[in-house]
Amino acid sequence: QALLIFFISLFFGFRILHLLNLLPAFFIMLLIAVSFVGLGVALASRMEDIHGFQLVMNFIIMPIFFLSGALFPLEGLPGWLAKISYIDPLTYGVDALRGVLVGSFSFSLALDLTILLVFSLLMVAIATYLFNRCEV
Repeated sequence: QALLIFFISLFFGFRILHLLNLLPAFFIMLLIAVSFVGLGVALASRMEDIHGFQLVMNFIIMPIFFLSGALFPLEGLPGWLAKISYIDPLTYGVDALRGVLVGSFSFSLALDLTILLVFSLLMVAIATYLFNRCEV
């Protein structure tokens, strides 16, 4: 999906700093994907039916996405909402991608990657633990 969106965005005038920046961008996207797969597996391990899982995932994922800075700049948020966005791990993923691809960082790349890596490891560890305790 990311590749498709990337190539479509090129058609509409999106330009990256350098083609070599695609490599770290794919690594960042991988970290984001692993994080949220871990979150999904952790939640699914505790659910008893698919409908409950879909409801909970929408209830969790939509605010995470809207508060990440992917749709609008975080600087425009009210102070209290901006503070909430700083605990959103996707905020750091979006910032890292934006910084690597177009050179516009709100935080440092080291901070972005550290938070993403810690969140990924934490989600995979929790998902593994809960999945192993899951009864079929």
